Amino acid sequence: MPALASLSDPKVYHILTYGTLLGSNLYQTFLNGPVSYKALPRASFSTLQQAIFPPYFSLQSALPILLALTWPGDKIAGVAGRELRKDSGWAGILSGDNFWVAGVPVALMFLTSAVNLVWFGPATTKILRERKHQETRDGKRYWDKGDHSVEMTKLNKNFNILHGIASATNLVGTFAALYYGAVLAERI
Repeated sequence: MPALASLSDPKVYHILTYGTLLGSNLYQTFLNGPVSYKALPRASFSTLQQAIFPPYFSLQSALPILLALTWPGDKIAGVAGRELRKDSGWAGILSGDNFWVAGVPVALMFLTSAVNLVWFGPATTKILRERKHQETRDGKRYWDKGDHSVEMTKLNKNFNILHGIASATNLVGTFAALYYGAVLAERI
């Protein structure tokens, strides 16, 4: 199939979408986040993460939808560089065995990112702001050694819980994306 002719094939967009989804997930989770945490002062790191997370989780929420719309389905015939496929697109990813092997992982990728976008992200940011105000009231940063006020201790605990749940949620999406890569490899 000539390169320009492939632009009309949904498989091209499916593969590019999957690559973007997995690549951005792995980059943010295992490279950008940890390196930024080590390289930046805490306040700068916090500001950076608050700016990065909304567009990151928006992208991570939108891409699984595009994956479902461009699902390649099953090849049933191929002649002279042309392929016939069945069960492609969003209806195909929801039908039969495709639902369990592809639909569920794609849904998990969407749900984990959407939950982080609309709930865990804003809730964590709210605690960050409350913690900043509490630092002003206490005259002490949240990470300073020694005893903290009851309010700061509670804010730190709540932040750690929310951050842990958000991180675990993101990892579920990462594992779903990696599993989906194996499923996709069998289809193309």
